[in-house]
Amino acid sequence: MAGSRRRVGIIVAVVAVLAVVGFAGWWFLIRDDAPEEASIEAAGETLDEAGGAASGDGIEGEWSVDTSVGSFDVSADDFTSTWAGYRFEEELARVGTNTAVGRTPDVTGTMSVEGDEVTAVEVEVDLTTLQSDSGTRDGALGTRGLESEQFPTATFSLTEPLALPEGIDSGETVTVEATGDLTIHGVTQPVTLDLEATLSGDIAAVVGNAPVLLGDYDIDPPTGFSVLSIDDEGLFEFQLFFSRG
Repeated sequence: MAGSRRRVGIIVAVVAVLAVVGFAGWWFLIRDDAPEEASIEAAGETLDEAGGAASGDGIEGEWSVDTSVGSFDVSADDFTSTWAGYRFEEELARVGTNTAVGRTPDVTGTMSVEGDEVTAVEVEVDLTTLQSDSGTRDGALGTRGLESEQFPTATFSLTEPLALPEGIDSGETVTVEATGDLTIHGVTQPVTLDLEATLSGDIAAVVGNAPVLLGDYDIDPPTGFSVLSIDDEGLFEFQLFFSRG
């Protein structure tokens, strides 16, 4: 009788250990807790905290990407500052589908506004400082996939004037499409960016994304022992703050 109880106790203990191990495996490996996509609502909250003072000059003038607004900390899942990056689905060995997200706060650029049109936008992203939840992934992109050691920057250049909807000068959120050239991996392709923007004083927030086909940019999806496959189509996404002057 005592032996039977002992065996039952051992079985229960083993099941409990397996349950804990299984939960730990899900928590650390399988669960997908990728950062949320950029949203104009979140950017607007950061904009309100920044408290830009209005100059009374409307929206005309020269604007520059502002990296002093908000903060950027991958370990704290804090992406309230200016950033740009990628979002792709990948298949991992023994894990399954995972959303790979890499971002960098190292973005520079300018925007020119004349009348009710954006006439020029030039943005450059430093791909060598992309950070994700995997240091292994980040390191691999230096020599594979993006090959950022050879192609360290991505750029966007507006190719058609962008008409600004009414209301942006009064702080309303507006939705627009921007047509331009996106250069990644040394290859330039025409793209249309879906944008949302809002203005507070002399600081503007712009968020958006554009679908990216790796094959269009001569990028071979990097795979390896743990990465079985990466979708060819993903997103180039960004959250930018511009300040006048």
